[in-house]
Amino acid sequence: MTTSPSSTPSGTPASPKPSPDLPTRTVLAKGVDPYVVDGSQIAEPPTTLRGRLKFLGPGMITSAAVVGSGELLTATALGATVGFMLLWLVLVSTFLKVWVQIELARWSISTGRTAVDGYDDVPPRLGKRGWISWLQLLMIMQFFIGQAGVISASAFAFSSLMPIGGEPYSLLSIGVWVALLVVVAIAIHSLNRYAVVERISTVLVLLVTLFAIVMVFLLQSTEFAWSAGDLAGGMRFQLAAGAIGVAIAMFGMTGVGAGETTAYTYWVVEKGYAAWTGPNDGSEGWVSRTKGWISVMKVDAWVSWVIYTASTAAFYILGAAVLHPQDLVPEGNEVMVTISSIFDSAVGTWGGVLFLIGAGLALFKTILANVPSLSRISGQTLAVFGAYDWNDQAARDRWQRVIMIVLPIGWGLLGTIASSPLLLVIIAGILNAVYLIGAAIATVFLARTQTDPRIRDGRPTEIMLWISAAAIIAVGVIGLVNAF
Repeated sequence: MTTSPSSTPSGTPASPKPSPDLPTRTVLAKGVDPYVVDGSQIAEPPTTLRGRLKFLGPGMITSAAVVGSGELLTATALGATVGFMLLWLVLVSTFLKVWVQIELARWSISTGRTAVDGYDDVPPRLGKRGWISWLQLLMIMQFFIGQAGVISASAFAFSSLMPIGGEPYSLLSIGVWVALLVVVAIAIHSLNRYAVVERISTVLVLLVTLFAIVMVFLLQSTEFAWSAGDLAGGMRFQLAAGAIGVAIAMFGMTGVGAGETTAYTYWVVEKGYAAWTGPNDGSEGWVSRTKGWISVMKVDAWVSWVIYTASTAAFYILGAAVLHPQDLVPEGNEVMVTISSIFDSAVGTWGGVLFLIGAGLALFKTILANVPSLSRISGQTLAVFGAYDWNDQAARDRWQRVIMIVLPIGWGLLGTIASSPLLLVIIAGILNAVYLIGAAIATVFLARTQTDPRIRDGRPTEIMLWISAAAIIAVGVIGLVNAF
C-alpha cells in the first residue's frame, strides 16, 4: 500500500496539484490500481448533494451483503416470536452500527489503506502479527460456514419453485440448484472488476427492497392486514419479560456486521475515494479534499442504511403480521415455505411464487456481494502472513480470481452435504462474536491514533462512535458467553 505521511519530510515533493474538475468517471479507470494512492488520480469532490449522489456505490454492495439470510429468515422469525413489539429495535440496531462503519471508512479514505491491513496494527501483538490478524485466519473459516448456509437457502427457494427430479427438497434438486448458483456467481465475478460488482449489486438491492415492501403492502388485502396502530406500537421503546434474548439476537443479526464493515473499506478504496483524495501531504488542500470525499462516503453509507433498514423492517413486519397471530415460529428455510404458502392461499398462487422468487434473489444477492468482498478480506489476510505481496497488482488479482472460484464451490459443497452442521454453526458463532469485538476495538484504535485530527467531525460524532463500539462489543461478549 503506497501512502504518504501526515506531513511532508524535508526534500519530499508535495503531491500533484489537484484538478479543479470532478473526476471524468464515477469509478476509477480500468487498469488504475486503487490500492496505490500516489497522487496521480487526485480530483476535487462534488460539493452538492446531487453531485455526491452520482458517486455512490460502495453502500449498495454493502446493502447487497447485509440483507441475506440474517434478515430474510431471522428477522422474519423474530417478528413471528414477539410480534410488532421490537420493530423499534430494527432501527436502533442498524443505526448504532453504521457509526463504526463510517469511522473505519474515514480512516481508510484518509490513509489509502484497508481494514485487514489496519487491523494488524492493533496491539497486543502475538509474534510478528497483531492479534486481530490471527483472528482473521479463523474468520476465513467463519465466512466459509456462514455463506454455505446462505447459498443452500437460496437454492431451497428456487427448488421450491422449479424442482429438479420431481422432489423439491431432495438432495438432487437442491444440489443442482446450488451448482447452478455457484456457476453463475463465478461467471459474474470472473472479470474481478469493481464496476461490475457495483452495477449488479445496485440493481439487485433495489429489486429486493421493492419486493420486500410490495409483499408487506400485499398483506393489506388479506386477513393479516396490519394497521398504523401496529406500527406505532412497534415504535414504542418497550421490552417484554422474556424477550431480552430475542432482542440481543436481533441487534447482533441486523444491519452491518463486522464482515460488512471490514469489506466496506475495500469498496470505498476501489470506488476511488482514496485515490481521488490523494496522499496526505499536510496541506490544507488535502484536508479540504479529504473532507469532501468523506462527505460523499457518508451520504453513501446513510443511503445504504435507509435501504437495508427498510428491507429488514419489511421482513420483520411479515413475521409479526402473518406468523405471530398464528403462533407460528418456523425455523430456517421453513420461514420461506410457511410465508409462501400463506400468500399462496391469501392472494393467489402468484403471491406465493412472487415471495419465493424474491426470497431466492435476496439470498443469492448476498452471495454475489460476498464472493468479491470475502475474497478481498481473505486474500489480504493471506498476504499479511506472507503468502504474496498485496501491493503487486498482478499477484493480487491472481489470488483473488482463484479465491473467488474456491469460495462459492466450497460454500456449495458444504451447503449441500451438511444439512445440519451444528458444530460448525457453534464455531461460526464464537468466531463472529470475537470478530465483532475485534472490529469495534480496531476502529476506535485506528480512529484515535491514525486518522488525521483535522478531518474528524467533532465531539458528537466521537460520542456516537464510542456508543456504537460499546454496543457492538457488549453484544459480542454476550454472544460469546451464549456460545459457550
